[in-house]
Amino acid sequence: MRVNVRPRKRNAPRPAWKIATAYLKWLRGRECAAAATECEGKIEAAHTPDPDSKGMGTKAADFTAVPLCAWHHRRQHSIGWPAFAKEHGIKDIEEWRRAYWFSWPGWREWKRDK
Repeated sequence: MRVNVRPRKRNAPRPAWKIATAYLKWLRGRECAAAATECEGKIEAAHTPDPDSKGMGTKAADFTAVPLCAWHHRRQHSIGWPAFAKEHGIKDIEEWRRAYWFSWPGWREWKRDK
């Protein structure tokens, strides 16, 4: 039997306009956006649906993220964004995530650099 030992082909890196590492770090310092009694675990950056930055096999841009505790992030992944939004009374996911993005003090500088 022959074994292929060549290194696997790497996927292309994420484009620079999708990356906002400082924003994700800032988000992890916020409270859970779905704050409820069930919150548990570290705060994680949960990427919301965004058809403009999301493509097949690619992750959404970092500016679409909101802070969720580990429990709520797992819950969101298990039931999907529409059901999660309904469960937590979120009427407009886009407006919700934009509120976080524009609350971040570095958004103007990030936008200027991109």
